[in-house]
Amino acid sequence: QVQLAESGGGLVQAGASLRLSCAASGRTFGNYASGWFRQAPGKEREFVAVINWTGGITNYANSVKGRFTISRDNVKNTMYLQMNSLKPEDTAVYYCAADPLISRIKTGTVGYWGQGTQVTVSS
Repeated sequence: QVQLAESGGGLVQAGASLRLSCAASGRTFGNYASGWFRQAPGKEREFVAVINWTGGITNYANSVKGRFTISRDNVKNTMYLQMNSLKPEDTAVYYCAADPLISRIKTGTVGYWGQGTQVTVSS
Protein backbone atom coordinates (compact mmCIF):
# COMPACT_ATOMS: atom_id res chain seq x y z
CA GLN A 1 0.00 0.00 0.00
CA VAL A 2 0.96 3.65 -0.39
CA GLN A 3 0.96 5.90 2.66
CA LEU A 4 1.16 9.65 2.07
CA ALA A 5 2.25 12.42 4.41
CA GLU A 6 2.16 16.13 3.55
CA SER A 7 4.43 18.78 4.98
CA GLY A 8 5.49 22.34 4.26
CA GLY A 9 2.34 24.27 5.01
CA GLY A 10 2.31 27.38 7.12
CA LEU A 11 1.26 30.99 7.51
CA VAL A 12 2.61 33.43 4.94
CA GLN A 13 1.77 36.83 3.55
CA ALA A 14 0.29 37.40 0.13
CA GLY A 15 2.92 37.20 -2.57
CA ALA A 16 5.10 34.76 -0.66
CA SER A 17 6.04 31.23 -1.67
CA LEU A 18 5.75 27.82 -0.08
CA ARG A 19 6.82 24.39 -1.17
CA LEU A 20 4.64 21.51 -0.08
CA SER A 21 6.02 18.00 0.06
CA CYS A 22 4.22 14.68 -0.03
CA ALA A 23 6.29 11.74 1.13
CA ALA A 24 5.12 8.30 0.08
CA SER A 25 6.00 5.02 1.68
CA GLY A 26 7.17 1.97 -0.16
CA ARG A 27 8.94 1.47 -3.45
CA THR A 28 5.88 1.56 -5.72
CA PHE A 29 5.23 5.31 -5.79
CA GLY A 30 6.73 5.50 -9.25
CA ASN A 31 3.83 3.43 -10.58
CA TYR A 32 1.21 5.92 -9.37
CA ALA A 33 -0.14 9.15 -10.67
CA SER A 34 -0.32 11.73 -7.91
CA GLY A 35 -1.77 15.14 -7.30
CA TRP A 36 -2.88 17.87 -4.96
CA PHE A 37 -6.29 18.98 -3.76
CA ARG A 38 -7.34 21.72 -1.38
CA GLN A 39 -10.36 22.49 0.73
CA ALA A 40 -11.28 25.73 2.43
CA PRO A 41 -13.87 25.93 5.23
CA GLY A 42 -17.37 25.94 3.82
CA LYS A 43 -16.21 24.99 0.35
CA GLU A 44 -15.94 21.77 -1.59
CA ARG A 45 -12.61 20.07 -2.02
CA GLU A 46 -11.13 21.18 -5.31
CA PHE A 47 -8.54 19.83 -7.67
CA VAL A 48 -5.26 21.73 -7.79
CA ALA A 49 -2.73 19.78 -9.86
CA VAL A 50 -1.85 16.30 -11.06
CA ILE A 51 1.25 14.58 -12.39
CA ASN A 52 1.59 11.21 -14.06
CA TRP A 53 3.91 8.48 -12.89
CA THR A 54 6.84 9.54 -15.07
CA GLY A 55 6.42 13.25 -14.39
CA GLY A 56 5.99 13.99 -18.09
CA ILE A 57 2.32 14.97 -17.94
CA THR A 58 0.91 17.65 -15.67
CA ASN A 59 -2.38 19.48 -15.38
CA TYR A 60 -3.42 22.42 -13.23
CA ALA A 61 -6.56 24.12 -12.10
CA ASN A 62 -7.03 27.45 -13.85
CA SER A 63 -6.82 29.27 -10.54
CA VAL A 64 -3.21 28.19 -9.98
CA LYS A 65 -1.79 28.07 -13.50
CA GLY A 66 1.38 30.07 -13.79
CA ARG A 67 1.84 30.20 -10.02
CA PHE A 68 2.03 26.58 -8.87
CA THR A 69 4.31 23.85 -10.15
CA ILE A 70 3.89 20.16 -9.42
CA SER A 71 6.83 17.79 -9.59
CA ARG A 72 7.94 14.43 -8.27
CA ASP A 73 11.05 12.49 -7.41
CA ASN A 74 10.33 8.79 -7.65
CA VAL A 75 13.73 7.86 -6.25
CA LYS A 76 12.92 9.78 -3.07
CA ASN A 77 9.23 8.76 -3.18
CA THR A 78 8.29 12.41 -2.84
CA MET A 79 5.97 14.78 -4.67
CA TYR A 80 6.15 18.55 -4.47
CA LEU A 81 3.95 21.55 -5.02
CA GLN A 82 5.85 24.78 -5.46
CA MET A 83 3.45 27.61 -4.68
CA ASN A 84 4.46 31.10 -5.77
CA SER A 85 2.65 34.43 -5.65
CA LEU A 86 0.29 33.12 -3.02
CA LYS A 87 -3.06 34.82 -2.61
CA PRO A 88 -5.47 34.86 0.34
CA GLU A 89 -7.86 32.74 -1.71
CA ASP A 90 -5.23 30.00 -1.73
CA THR A 91 -5.87 29.51 1.98
CA ALA A 92 -6.97 25.92 2.51
CA VAL A 93 -5.96 22.53 3.75
CA TYR A 94 -3.90 20.93 1.01
CA TYR A 95 -4.06 17.19 0.47
CA CYS A 96 -1.89 14.97 -1.64
CA ALA A 97 -3.33 11.94 -3.36
CA ALA A 98 -2.16 8.97 -5.38
CA ASP A 99 -3.78 6.45 -7.67
CA PRO A 100 -2.70 4.21 -10.54
CA LEU A 101 -5.01 6.14 -12.88
CA ILE A 102 -4.47 9.81 -13.57
CA SER A 103 -8.17 10.21 -14.35
CA ARG A 104 -9.01 9.27 -10.78
CA ILE A 105 -6.66 11.94 -9.50
CA LYS A 106 -8.47 14.55 -11.57
CA THR A 107 -11.87 13.48 -10.30
CA GLY A 108 -10.83 12.89 -6.71
CA THR A 109 -11.78 9.21 -6.77
CA VAL A 110 -8.36 8.16 -5.57
CA GLY A 111 -7.08 5.21 -3.67
CA TYR A 112 -4.76 7.02 -1.28
CA TRP A 113 -4.93 10.34 0.55
CA GLY A 114 -2.65 12.21 2.86
CA GLN A 115 -3.95 13.84 6.03
CA GLY A 116 -3.47 17.38 4.80
CA THR A 117 -1.34 20.40 5.60
CA GLN A 118 -2.69 23.86 6.35
CA VAL A 119 -1.76 26.77 4.12
CA THR A 120 -2.84 30.20 5.31
CA VAL A 121 -2.17 33.32 3.26
CA SER A 122 -2.74 36.67 4.92
CA SER A 123 -3.18 40.03 3.24
